[in-house]
Amino acid sequence: MDTIFAVSSGAPPAAIAVLRISGARAFAAVQQLAGNVPAPRHAVLRTLRDAAGEPLDQALVLCFPGPRSATGEDLAELHLHGGRAVVRAVEAALAELPELRAAEAGEFTRRALLHGRLDLSEAEGLGDLLMAETEAQRRAAIRSAGGAVRRHAEDWTNRLLGLAARIEAELDHGDEDDVAGADPLPALRTAAAALGSDIAAVAARPPVERLRDGLCVALGGPPNAGKSTLFNALAERDAAIVSPIAGTTRDRIEIPVVREGIAWLLIDTAGLAEETDDPIEAIGVARARDALAEADLLLWLGDDAPPLHPCALWVHARADVEGRAPAQADQLVVSVREGRGLDTLWRRMADAASELLPPPDLVALNARQRSWCNAAADALARASLLDDPLLFAEELRAARRALDAITGRAGVEDVLDALFGKFCIGK
Repeated sequence: MDTIFAVSSGAPPAAIAVLRISGARAFAAVQQLAGNVPAPRHAVLRTLRDAAGEPLDQALVLCFPGPRSATGEDLAELHLHGGRAVVRAVEAALAELPELRAAEAGEFTRRALLHGRLDLSEAEGLGDLLMAETEAQRRAAIRSAGGAVRRHAEDWTNRLLGLAARIEAELDHGDEDDVAGADPLPALRTAAAALGSDIAAVAARPPVERLRDGLCVALGGPPNAGKSTLFNALAERDAAIVSPIAGTTRDRIEIPVVREGIAWLLIDTAGLAEETDDPIEAIGVARARDALAEADLLLWLGDDAPPLHPCALWVHARADVEGRAPAQADQLVVSVREGRGLDTLWRRMADAASELLPPPDLVALNARQRSWCNAAADALARASLLDDPLLFAEELRAARRALDAITGRAGVEDVLDALFGKFCIGK
């Protein structure tokens, strides 16, 4: 495996650039540039030189022997002056050394995963932490990167292994006279059902994607209901064309917004015309219906009651229009022109968010983790209904495989490239 290098402290220019080297030839590279290898975990000041002996920079040099390093391999750090020319010169000197190459995106973290320094759930949390823009995103990512998901999975696995050991003992020795006794399967079925319920309860919590990607808020209603005007007001810019002509909005328009620590994804949609001869408008209406169905929160601007939706707010928009019918008791009165009702609408949206977002003190799972949790819970639910010990044991094995996939012990090669491709080069 090649030895890799990259700046891990962000793109220069900066006061300091931390350049990492990881792999079997990391310390040889340090010796080549710095003259000798310092004692482990002791920072020393060295003059770095290229192959011709020309000075490159004065840098702090640290060495971390594997496996007790961030990647599990021999790892060195060169704390350089952070100018672009300095960094380029040191990288060029490293690239000339045998078996050294520039790292790919996420390759340092991938090696840490392969060497057991962190598991897949922690790597996913680190990826979310690198992308965090709000305090809630940061807290959730820190919790996952710190091993909260792993600890849940390990607790479930330990309980599962206890059940598996008992059923395997029954299969191996249950017919022997000195161990014969009451049938243990009813108690094991009850325990399997309880474990499956615990796993399913965690999987049913609001997903972490709502924190990471933003709560999806779709504005829906008939043509000329004021959707685009309200959309622009919420986005605080003219993102959508506003016109009295029906059918102006033909396609969904998405704008990310962060307000008071909550990330939102606002979606303006085409008016829900009852009938249209325009094929383009018909496509827009179909996409609008899809957007309303997929939204976490629906802002309905129609005069009729909102369509059935898990979370909807009924907005009486254009309240300033002369002759407008009065609002009903459960409508939120809004006039963008007069600036009336927008703060109240944001407060009601924040109230809805408190129910839709993961609780700040609990672990939230991503889609991949939820899928494997549900697979484990389903296997345990099936096991709890079985009278055959052999089939019961097989369902426990299926649950174990699912739990192992959460932390990366099994069946995750297909997700690694997608995950680490989102990382920066130095991570």
